Amino acid sequence: MDPLRLYVDAQFTSPYAMSVFVALHEKELPFEMSTVDLGALEHRAAGFSDLSLTQRVPTLRHGDFALSESSAITEYIDEVFPGTALYPLEPRSRARARQLQAWLRSDLMPIRQERATDVVFFRPSSVPLSAAAQASAKTLFDFAEALLPADAENLFGAWSIADVDLALMLNRLVLNGDAVPQRLASYASRQWQRPSVQRWVQQARVPI
Repeated sequence: MDPLRLYVDAQFTSPYAMSVFVALHEKELPFEMSTVDLGALEHRAAGFSDLSLTQRVPTLRHGDFALSESSAITEYIDEVFPGTALYPLEPRSRARARQLQAWLRSDLMPIRQERATDVVFFRPSSVPLSAAAQASAKTLFDFAEALLPADAENLFGAWSIADVDLALMLNRLVLNGDAVPQRLASYASRQWQRPSVQRWVQQARVPI
């Protein structure tokens, strides 16, 4: 097999790098990992910028092929490698999982700004959520409540990478001590204990 190398942010706080990292572990694929210091603009330096068309992490290199944008990478991994399915097999559920990924990456900006992943991996924020962030949180809760079946451990029966992405967004609030419906908080906490997720959570991080 051509070697795999995953490029992630040096602080290990990117939710998108986490998603790909988890996907590779779920597939039980051997890979090397390199860090990119975004604060030092290493993602724009010659070398990485030539490798990653979008100059972003995560970027996955598979032999002589490099791909950035996390959901594109996880779809590629699922299509190319055998093992644990990262997406639901049923077409409508698979489409819904991809919809969820696209939405989490393009919406809910007030939550992403006021509850950056620093609150998940370093320390909580003492600043209350703004009205805009509270409105975004309600939208998130409504979506998640509608999508998560009653008494279900996962969104689509079997686990999928969409569960990781949704749990991370919810845990921006849960782990900060913000109000989250108990059913959703319990779901996020269960997902957080998955061994592949804990491998990312337990990465050694330089304090900020």
